[in-house]
Amino acid sequence: MIAPHPDDETIGAHTLITRMRRRGVAVHVVVVTDGAASHPCSARWPRRRLVAERRRESRRVLRQIGVTADAVTFLALPDGRLHTQAGAARRGLARQIVRRGATLVVAPSRRDDHPDHRTVAACVAALTRPGPRTLAYPVWPAGQTVTGGVALFLTTQERLAKRRAVRSYRTQTGRIADDPHGFTMTRRQIASFTGAQEVFVERRR
Repeated sequence: MIAPHPDDETIGAHTLITRMRRRGVAVHVVVVTDGAASHPCSARWPRRRLVAERRRESRRVLRQIGVTADAVTFLALPDGRLHTQAGAARRGLARQIVRRGATLVVAPSRRDDHPDHRTVAACVAALTRPGPRTLAYPVWPAGQTVTGGVALFLTTQERLAKRRAVRSYRTQTGRIADDPHGFTMTRRQIASFTGAQEVFVERRR
């Protein structure tokens, strides 16, 4: 599972990961950027503190669904400027995909509105042609309609669990209030991220 930022792993594939772990499938999560760009002007949450907390948030959520800390890797590349470090991202992802002997790679969509997501998608496409099966998940814009995808339908319990998980990324859901330029998920976005299904599009080789 490849996440451009700490929280995309949950937005994109919380239920997929949960079901895989319940079946005993090994899951490794790679978070590509450091997540520091979400609140660049916060005095209470300078870069180092914000990065550390965003890592804790991801580890905490993943631990609850069976992914232990030693199965989570943070590449710590620059949030919001990943295109300037595309080579480093590609090399870091290559090491993880090869080292883990991945048979399935779940990564962001190349059509995502966020440039970091598109950079990660391009890196993954270059590394997995030919290679393991690759599924792409949408994030931005929230609530988009995806054509040609395969839907994983969530039970009521799974939807509630995912909603709790998304809200537990508190740095992204309102905890940081001293940065007028900071990012906070809206209620509508959270509702979109925790809807009745997770959708994945298989990349054609």
